[in-house]
Amino acid sequence: MAARDSSLGWHLIRGYAMAVYLFMFLPIIVVVLLSFNASQFGSFPMTGFSFRWFGELWNNEAILRAFRTSLVLGLLTALISTTLGVLASLALVRYKVPGANTISTILIAPILVPEVVLAVALLLFLNFLGVPKSFGLLLFGHVIFTLPFVILVVQARLVAIRRDIEEAALSLGASPVQTFFQVTLPLMLPAVMAGALFAFTISFDDITGTLFWKPGGVETVPTQIFAMLRNSISPEINALGTVMIVMTVGLPLVGAAIARQMSKKSGL
Repeated sequence: MAARDSSLGWHLIRGYAMAVYLFMFLPIIVVVLLSFNASQFGSFPMTGFSFRWFGELWNNEAILRAFRTSLVLGLLTALISTTLGVLASLALVRYKVPGANTISTILIAPILVPEVVLAVALLLFLNFLGVPKSFGLLLFGHVIFTLPFVILVVQARLVAIRRDIEEAALSLGASPVQTFFQVTLPLMLPAVMAGALFAFTISFDDITGTLFWKPGGVETVPTQIFAMLRNSISPEINALGTVMIVMTVGLPLVGAAIARQMSKKSGL
């Protein structure tokens, strides 16, 4: 009797979990399916399979401009956040920095604060200083929000790298700079790449902070989708949503696979 009740309980838990996942991912599946619908009306049943709306995206200058902006913004965010994250992780893990725990908490704090609160606070603070909205402000906000993710990933990898490997290189005559670029960086490269991909995808997919920080006339892909939704639901939005899903899901998966292979080769 007890075994039967236990089995029934597990079946209920599995059913509930499947229902939750279905509720979460069914809208995404619907968007992807409708992006290949030949009809201009986004509804079921589908009238045919077509890549028409992806072609429309390619001919839409506003969407292409938003894509260019998002790519540039994402790449710059990834570059700056990764550079600062690696330097901060090295300082906090490899050196005795006064107040290291406090500094680490401050650097990671943006993750703990809701993004809308962070966006409004940064905007009000810069308005108080008389700093107008600009692309630089948008980039600064994205770096603040993505930097903690890079630090967490790189720190976890750096802690796993044995210190005696670096000390052996130093004892053989390598300078600290040579040791970093020839020993430490190759060993932590999977984490660096993962952090960069995290920063890029988070920046590329962000809308909450971007709406507060972007200057007039500058649109990223998420804000462009938001602007298009205010007018009407076009099939182009479904196609654009599919492209966003592929990029924001595919890139981390590819990066994770590459990082896993590099970790196996490094033996750590």
